[in-house]
Amino acid sequence: SERFLAGQYVRETLFRLTGDELPYGSAVDIEKFVVEGGLRRISAAILVDREGHKPIIIGSGGQTLKRIASEARQDMERIFGGPVFLEIFVKVKSGWADDTRLLQTLGYD
Repeated sequence: SERFLAGQYVRETLFRLTGDELPYGSAVDIEKFVVEGGLRRISAAILVDREGHKPIIIGSGGQTLKRIASEARQDMERIFGGPVFLEIFVKVKSGWADDTRLLQTLGYD
C-alpha cells in the first residue's frame, strides 16, 4: 500500500542519512495518510527507544530531520506521481520493540 511505502521511504532515508549514528532501536510509524485529490498529506513519527537518540535524528538546528523529510518527500512524489505534504516528528517510546501490537502496526510480523 502507499501508506506502507511512505513508511519505507522515510525509514530508508533515515538509515541513509544517519548511517552508523542511527540507533538500532528506531522505527517509522505513519500516523496519518490522507489523499485529497492529487495531494497526499502524510504525518510520520520516527520512534526511538531513548531520549538521547532524538538529537541524533534531529541534528543541529533540526537540519538532519529537515533533510530526511525533504528527501523522503521527493522520493514519494516520484513514486506516487503527485505532490506530498510530509511532516515528521521524533518521539520517544521506550520498549516499543517489545510491544507486539505496535510491531504489527509498524509492519513487523
